Amino acid sequence: MRLFTIEDLKDIYIKFHQRGLPFLLSKLSLNSYKRTQSAFNEKEIQTSNFWIIPKVRKRWNKLITGDENVVYEEYLTQNFFKNKDKIKVLALGTGVCSHEIKLAELNPNLEIHCYDFSDELLNKAKTISDQKNLNNIFYFAENVLTYSFKPNEYDAVFFHASLHHFDNIPQFLDDVVIKSLKPDGYIIINEFVGNSRLQYSTLQLEYINKALKEIPKKFRKIFKTEIYKNKYYGSGVVRMIVADPSECVDSKSIIPAIHQKFDIIDEKSYGNNILQSAFKDIAHHFVDLNPEKETILEKVFALEDELLLKHPSDFIFGIYRLKQNPI
Repeated sequence: MRLFTIEDLKDIYIKFHQRGLPFLLSKLSLNSYKRTQSAFNEKEIQTSNFWIIPKVRKRWNKLITGDENVVYEEYLTQNFFKNKDKIKVLALGTGVCSHEIKLAELNPNLEIHCYDFSDELLNKAKTISDQKNLNNIFYFAENVLTYSFKPNEYDAVFFHASLHHFDNIPQFLDDVVIKSLKPDGYIIINEFVGNSRLQYSTLQLEYINKALKEIPKKFRKIFKTEIYKNKYYGSGVVRMIVADPSECVDSKSIIPAIHQKFDIIDEKSYGNNILQSAFKDIAHHFVDLNPEKETILEKVFALEDELLLKHPSDFIFGIYRLKQNPI
């Protein structure tokens, strides 16, 4: 476990330039819930993360759906939701609800209830869904951990990049997810399931830095700064807890706990073991591509594929059905 790293100092400097002093000062609150809120409550966040790279997103599509042009919401629609009667879905930790809105558009037979503590993001989501004239998606600004959900109410519980923000995953699944589900209900995830608090293995750090060496200096200038990304040192636990106490708090337990309590219907690994950290704060260089950048991305993808042959995937898409007699 790494308590403090050089990466932590760099991250503080970068966050100051990208999100400003008020954001950093919000991390001084002794209230851990408020520190978590401050990480998510902004409607427009100026950063440069790996998910903004179109070619990365196409890679995800290929690994999850088999077609780089088919997103997982379309895959879910065709392979899971299609031709089913009314399905009631509980979506937890939804933020601005972009994926839930997409599912609502594709599947009029869904009734989606979105829960998140950020009223700012939910208000933005409601504005978007109202503009699309959707009447099958609803928003609730609540603390999921303290809210009392009706038992046996939902056909499916959905998480997109939110389950890893909950602590004590086995207990959370019992107390919130399974309690809310009908006896034959499902859990659907698209999640980070790697080491808790981003405590990467030595092998993973080695490969991330191999990837950085494949990226020329001109493409390693960090967003909104004058510094360059030359080496990645990994995250320290203390800085992660201060920045967002919920971040990857028990992520390593997600897959073992789900496998214990649910049967696998569909499960796809899609990596990001290298991409998430190598392209953090420099991804903006790869939004618009040319042949040189295409070649760089292919080299990094090849390194990630090599790592995944000997290391568990950090990200999983999965559909699981509640076991009738869980162990």
